[in-house]
Amino acid sequence: MTAPKDKNKFFPSIPKRELEALARCLLPAIQEYFESEEGQREFAEWEAQQKQ
Repeated sequence: MTAPKDKNKFFPSIPKRELEALARCLLPAIQEYFESEEGQREFAEWEAQQKQ
C-alpha cells in the first residue's frame, strides 16, 4: 500500500497562479484552432468516434 505522502511524487502541486498563466498563453491558440475549418473537421471526426 502506498502512503498518502507518495501520492504527489509523480503529480507535483502546481501553484494556481502558474496554471492560470499557462492557460492565458494556451487558450487563444486552442480557441483559434477549434474555430478553424481543420479544427472543426477533426472535432466532428472525434465526436463521431465517441458515439460508436
